[in-house]
Amino acid sequence: MTQLIRIFAVASAATILASCASVGGGAGGTATNGGAGPADQTAGAPNAVWPIKTREHVDLWLHGFALLQEDTTFVPFFKRGYSTSMIVLKNRANVVTQLDANRDRLRARLAANPQLVNAQFVPLSFSSWAEMSQVADLFIRAGGDPRAASSQQQAGAIAFLAAYFPTAADRDWFRLFMQSLTDESDKFYHSYWGEQQRERRNVLDLVDTLWQSKYRPRIQRFLNNTQQAQGDVLLSLPLDGEGRSLTNGKQANTFTVSFPDRPNDAAQAIYVISHEAVSGIASTAVKDNITPEQARSGIGERYQSAAAVRGGALLLQRTSPELVDGYMRYYLNSVNRAPGANLQATFTATFALPDTIRDALTRQLDVVLGGI
Repeated sequence: MTQLIRIFAVASAATILASCASVGGGAGGTATNGGAGPADQTAGAPNAVWPIKTREHVDLWLHGFALLQEDTTFVPFFKRGYSTSMIVLKNRANVVTQLDANRDRLRARLAANPQLVNAQFVPLSFSSWAEMSQVADLFIRAGGDPRAASSQQQAGAIAFLAAYFPTAADRDWFRLFMQSLTDESDKFYHSYWGEQQRERRNVLDLVDTLWQSKYRPRIQRFLNNTQQAQGDVLLSLPLDGEGRSLTNGKQANTFTVSFPDRPNDAAQAIYVISHEAVSGIASTAVKDNITPEQARSGIGERYQSAAAVRGGALLLQRTSPELVDGYMRYYLNSVNRAPGANLQATFTATFALPDTIRDALTRQLDVVLGGI
């Protein structure tokens, strides 16, 4: 799923952090990349187009949501069984963190305000956990009010977070979540994440090779013509088939997709990249072909999820048809459906769309790939 970013002058992030000191001290202890695990990783050439990367602070944030959230979406955000597997690992290590202690309180607010799920996108606008923590501290001390800032950059940062956490109750949830995740990282997740990066380094490199040498060049025309010419691909440990992505103009996009478990599964990352790449035109196809009543009822969200999955298959059919069967099996497995005797028929029935939406999606894809 893609969200249009309400950016707060990312280029001035260093200025924001430097000026935080004028308002008060920084946040409490923060997780770092030192110690037990490797730093965030980037595969391949340093100046690559759409490089493949990993980012610990993004995974930590999504890990927290995975342990708190009832994942009831049609295409799940998080890998099946992720929360259970993390609890088992922590129990085995006899680790209890503030995220565990505050779980009920944090979950209660998520249930009371389902819009908080949109905050899953927040870390994509920051380069590190330290940066997030300092801006979060500024936001909390300002009471979420940009007028309390001492500079335009600070006001922009506060306004950015206020869009996700507009009320006092939401800000208190954010404060407690940040505090809980810091402790979760210190006691468990930083070590776990570093171990996973070491074990999956060969997967990271293989995904990068497949993407840069074969599949990205095939869809680059589509990316160019949908204002997504450049950006970063982040492989994320908690995510499943519904990626977390932000669009911010031609040069500053982010696709956050599933990190495959094994080298044999490397193509799964390509599947989710394709899904994320088409989500914008899929959303347009749905919005242009449903009624206001359907939008209010929630059926539009189900159609958008199905349209993104169908759109990803259409994109691969036109650019890399050898991946289509694997793509269909991956998304059927994601929603816990058996492929059946006829893979295509099962896929089409599972991700069913009204003809008007399907036809609009197909036409738009043809237009984009045609360069019109």
